[in-house]
Amino acid sequence: MKVHFVSLGCPKNLVDTEIMLGRLLETGHTIISDESEADCVVINTCSFIKPAVTESVDVILEMGAWKQQRDGRRLIVVGCLPQRYGMDLVKALPEVDVFLGTGAFERIVDAAEGSLNGRRVLLPNPSRAAMHDLSLSRFRTAPLHTAYLKIAEGCSDRCTYCIIPKLRGPQQSSPMSQVLSEARFLAASGVKELILVAQNTTAYGKDLDQGGGIDLLLEELAHISGLTWVRLLYGHPDYVTDSLIEIVASHSQICSYFDIPIQHISQPILRRMGRSHNRSAVLKLFERIRNRIPDAALRTTLMVGFPGESDQDFESLLDFVERVRFDHLGVFVYSDEKDLASSALKNHLPDAVKQERFDRLMSRQREISREKNQKHVGKIFQVLIEGPADGANSLLQGRTSFQAPEIDGLVYINEGVAEAGSFAGVRITEAGEYDLTGAIV
Repeated sequence: MKVHFVSLGCPKNLVDTEIMLGRLLETGHTIISDESEADCVVINTCSFIKPAVTESVDVILEMGAWKQQRDGRRLIVVGCLPQRYGMDLVKALPEVDVFLGTGAFERIVDAAEGSLNGRRVLLPNPSRAAMHDLSLSRFRTAPLHTAYLKIAEGCSDRCTYCIIPKLRGPQQSSPMSQVLSEARFLAASGVKELILVAQNTTAYGKDLDQGGGIDLLLEELAHISGLTWVRLLYGHPDYVTDSLIEIVASHSQICSYFDIPIQHISQPILRRMGRSHNRSAVLKLFERIRNRIPDAALRTTLMVGFPGESDQDFESLLDFVERVRFDHLGVFVYSDEKDLASSALKNHLPDAVKQERFDRLMSRQREISREKNQKHVGKIFQVLIEGPADGANSLLQGRTSFQAPEIDGLVYINEGVAEAGSFAGVRITEAGEYDLTGAIV
């Protein structure tokens, strides 16, 4: 069979996609990039927020039209969308042959081959689903020099705006031996940058019987030959300990990059969100990080327009961003759905108010980002070369250790030569709101 994959959503979804690709390849199927030649299309969906739901449904409808162009084609939808909307989605999309929930990825080969004994829907309880076995084959779709490694599945927190625990179950950390084995395999295959992902990476190991959490895991990863950068995404302020900060500070292989989504800083909103931290604790955490690692990059994610967010709450958030001056910052507009606990809260805000707050916050962050980037001009940084530049005015593009793929800016290189996957010293000559420009030295 010729199979075409569409992977939507975050890097955690991408890892799931790569595992399914690997299983299909192991059983003799072919993966192709052109859906017009495919016998089967698999769509790995996201449903975290409304725009993600809309994107997933649009792609399904598009591939539904593809299916009608030739008899015998199969269309399979997997992941968060069917897990969230269940039979309502199944009834609305008769063009889909098989729906697999988040706990049914291991049935992808049966789904593709049509050997599920007539079953069209598999939505197992995610809280009882087993973790993916990291020793199984995985077909990576990211550049050869960069790889994501999912170290845990699900989440045991109960934030009122988040559907993930319902879709993925409680946190299940992969055994450390499995994680390290996979990391060594990736390093041996040429990976230079290993990016750890989970719903809450800093809570890694809290659910395991044997000792050892994220700090011990990072300590072990730092000694794997071949890995130049180890990056941690999706942290939680409650689990970023002094020990973890010290591990990052002590190893040059671990990027001094702290991705710690805080969502908000107003205590009334944090309480309504079900978040346990407070303004004082978060501020002290960021101060401890910068005191120990002065050049550390701080990244966070915020949410505006949460039910009950007053003008004062928003101004408090804006003031906090001004004070901390994050190196990177992402903002979500609150997205309401009836299956969220937050949907039952009072005082939902008009879309216009939510959008205005989003625009104000992002406008201020653009100014902060430009000011911080200007301080890089004239300095030399090690840059991981990713390949030819997208822009016509540059030769190459790459990233520094304080720039994560897809979510942060890039370094555009307009002078010098280097191969993709290599590291090069680059002197920064120009700085924009998010991107840098420089020359190889």
